[in-house]
Formats: sequence, C-alpha cells, structure tokens
Amino acid sequence: MASVRSTFRSTGVAIRLTLLSTVVLGVVYPLAVWGVGQAAFRDQANGSMVTDSSGKVVGSSLIGQSFDGKGADRWFQSRPSAAGEEGYDANASSGSNLGPSNPDLLKAVEERRAAVAKADGVSAAEVPADAVTASGSGLDPDISPEYALQQVSRVASARGLSEDAVRTLVDEHTEARQLGFLGEPVVNVLELNLALAATR
Repeated sequence: MASVRSTFRSTGVAIRLTLLSTVVLGVVYPLAVWGVGQAAFRDQANGSMVTDSSGKVVGSSLIGQSFDGKGADRWFQSRPSAAGEEGYDANASSGSNLGPSNPDLLKAVEERRAAVAKADGVSAAEVPADAVTASGSGLDPDISPEYALQQVSRVASARGLSEDAVRTLVDEHTEARQLGFLGEPVVNVLELNLALAATR
C-alpha cells in the first residue's frame, strides 16, 4: 500500500514539474526573449527590413538580391548567387557545392569574369573574386569595396552622374571591419542602390 501511495506521489510530482516546465520554458521564456528583442533590437528582430524613400519595404539588409534585367547598367551589381534556379532564393539558401577544380565551376567563373570585365570596362585580370563567385549561402548582401569601386564608371555613365559623386556614395556606404579587426570592409548593395536612386 505504501508503495502504491509513493508511486502516486511521484507521478503527481512529475506531472506538476512537467506542467511548470512547459509554462516556464514554452510560454514565459519565449515571451521574455520576444519582449527583449522588440524593446532593445526591434530592427534586427523584425528582419532588418529596408525601406525606400516612400516607406515601401524593398528588401532586407541581410539578404542579397539581383539587380539585373533591363537597365541593369544603372545599378550596382551583387555577387553571383547559387541559391535556387534564379538565384537569391531565400527558400533555397546554398552554395553551388562545386569544388574549386570542378570544370563547370571554372567555366562559369570565366564566363562571369568576361561578362563583368566587358560591362565595367576593365580587364579580366582586374575583376575581383566576389564579382564571379557566389557566397556559401548564395544570399550575401555585401560586396567588396573593390568590386563597388570598379562599377562606379559604368553606373555614373548610365545615370549621367559624375564619377566623383558616385564614388562618394560608395565611400559613404562602405562598412569597416567589425570591432576594427573582424572580417573585411564591405558595401551593402541594396542600401547603396537606394542611396543611388535618391541621387538627382
């Protein structure tokens, strides 16, 4: 009889502990994290969305997008993407999974190098690596300052702007290394293109 009573008591304790844990870890903790995120890091917690001058959401500063198609020479171009069929598909984030000696990858890089060199009016040897290779995620929103500066002449000519004005925009949108020593300087393409669109 004592054994049965002990079993019931242990079962009751286990049930109460399970319910308490469910409430604390499944409701209270997630709400607390959400509240802190909304209070202290609202922009990041909501996807780091970027809006144009009219307030319309045009993308996220964390996810790259394509600026090709008609009038592409008027925009700074992102690095290539292997995410999805069209590239920059956030539902299919990935690299190409092709090794550095894969013939298909080497052919694609050379084709991209020739196309970028022709579009930007530079020699193939001057084309930076990030202009011809996709990132591991395929969604990198940034390019190197070198690649951005290489595009200045093309963009300025297509828009009827001075190269100095466009180069100033690149300088203003170049982010330094994190904490002064982590990573490399980068330029967020979407934010740079929005600044470009606002330039008259």
